[in-house]
This record gives sequence, structure tokens and C-alpha cells, in this order.
Amino acid sequence: MARNVAENRKARHDYYIDETMEAGLMLVGTEVKSLREGRANIAESHASFDDGELYLRNAHIGEYHGGNRFNHEPRRPRKLLMHKREIERLRGAVQRKGVTIVPLAIYFNDRGKAKLKIGLARGKKQHDKRATEKERDWKREKARLIREKG
Repeated sequence: MARNVAENRKARHDYYIDETMEAGLMLVGTEVKSLREGRANIAESHASFDDGELYLRNAHIGEYHGGNRFNHEPRRPRKLLMHKREIERLRGAVQRKGVTIVPLAIYFNDRGKAKLKIGLARGKKQHDKRATEKERDWKREKARLIREKG
């Protein structure tokens, strides 16, 4: 069973997520140990291209308390590990359709490897965000009424 370490809850509020994919993360040892402690934040992070590679930028993985002088930089760019074909497909989608690549969650898979769930996303306008919130509130209210009556 996959274990979530960090989740970008704001992403589903700010974007329409069209498609999700899984990417590996190129990490150093102290980063993995910090992730296992749950010390990560991807709320303000994004993915971008650099020399044909895909990087996770502005993600914060806190320093490992036992890392001494070999500790990592908390906000360094981290390379995402994907097949070349997948990277090219993402690059094409970003250039043609005007979508963006948003990190959704960092988790450990069944084999203990750190993975990043990314989504191809289109931005929501302010009125779309309000409509989504209104619909969510109505579903919550409806469920409450059904519980009280039944």
C-alpha cells in the first residue's frame, strides 16, 4: 500500500486535472530519510523543463536532523525520472495546449521507492473555483440531511 508523505491539496482547487502520471525522484540519502519522517511540502512547487529533462522546483524537503555536514539543500531542484517518450509527450502538451505540470503528491510505493504524482492541469478562473466550492458545499449539506432523516 502506498504511503503519502506530502500532498498538494490546493492543486485541485486551483486547476482542472486532466491526466495524472507517476514519476520517480532523484534524491540523496538525507532527503529520503526526511521524507520517511514526513518532512516535505509541495504546495508552492511546480515542474519545468531544462535541457530535455524534467525538474521539480521549489519543493521543500526539510533537512534531516542527523545529517550533519552532508545534509541537503531544502529547496534544490530535483530531477524527475520518466521515460523519454513520456517527457516529450508532456513537453508537447505544455507547448501546444497551454497546460501546466502540477505536482499532486509525494509517496512511497510498495517497493519503498519515493514517487511523485504529477498532473497535466488547466487553470481555473475565479468563478470556476466558486462553482466548485458551491457544489462541494451542497454535496456536504445533502449528505448531512440524508443522515438526519434516515
